[in-house]
Amino acid sequence: MKKLAIILVLFGLFFMSGCSAQKNDSPEKAIRIAEQYGIAYAPVQIIKDQGLLEKNCPGIQVSWEQMTNTTAIREAMVADKLDAGFMAIPPFLIGWDNGMDWKIATGLSSVPVGLVAKDEIQSLQDIGSGDRIALPQPGSVQHILLAMACKKEFNDPRKMDNILVTLSHPDGMNALLAGREITAHFTSTPYLETELATAGYHEILDGHSAFGGDFSFIVGVTTKKLHDQNPQVYEAFNQSVAQAIQFINEHPNEAAEILAKYYDLSEADILTYITEEDTQYSTTVKGIKTFSDFMKETNYLEKTYGNIDDVIWENTNYEN
Repeated sequence: MKKLAIILVLFGLFFMSGCSAQKNDSPEKAIRIAEQYGIAYAPVQIIKDQGLLEKNCPGIQVSWEQMTNTTAIREAMVADKLDAGFMAIPPFLIGWDNGMDWKIATGLSSVPVGLVAKDEIQSLQDIGSGDRIALPQPGSVQHILLAMACKKEFNDPRKMDNILVTLSHPDGMNALLAGREITAHFTSTPYLETELATAGYHEILDGHSAFGGDFSFIVGVTTKKLHDQNPQVYEAFNQSVAQAIQFINEHPNEAAEILAKYYDLSEADILTYITEEDTQYSTTVKGIKTFSDFMKETNYLEKTYGNIDDVIWENTNYEN
């Protein structure tokens, strides 16, 4: 009887559900995640520093990649080299429009974003064919915001498409401040603030004005494979994002101290950036419909979604 009891206990433990105990034939507890550059990704650094994924899913193997733009993330996901990535809504929609089997799992952040130019350029009207605008990539949120502004200003969303230069935020800032080929840079915190603090440069367009309201700058996206085949890991991913966001919002001073290890910035500067009025860390996704409708209308997308469930996973908080 004692042997039978021991066997039954072991049998029960073996078949326990949850991330910490899976069947031998279950998918490996692993996740490969890509991020990009800037304070918009601050919760990601908290996840790393606090080991939140490891705490929420004991035994998980986590690998991180820092990539220059969403094109690189999309290509890695297509090649099954990534399971999740943080990006803006427009490039996510372009991937979805082209058949990417992914959806938005969570919001992450909204941060100041703007187009910085040399002082001799006072408005979009002053930008000519000989100028060059640096941004992360065609189809990036910066590109689509610029297209929105051009639609309002010139009734031509593609007016500046042929003068765009693809550069990462750090490289774009360095190119602009070098004062040579790049005459304007569409960027975000903290590169935006650094450029605006440099004599001879000013902002000619901000993201809020271009969009016409609030929107999520960065969201978290996962593949269908991760969502469907590894639901415990998917849940741990969302749980970790939510916890990191809560930590920043409730303990900004402590968060700034941690983030100083990951950014080449002082704690004081980071605290200013993560607490400024236009910065918000939230799991709620904002702006999907506005971006989608505009991009379809202006032929940056071939189709728009029919139902919100086409582009977000279940239980994802969103505001159109």
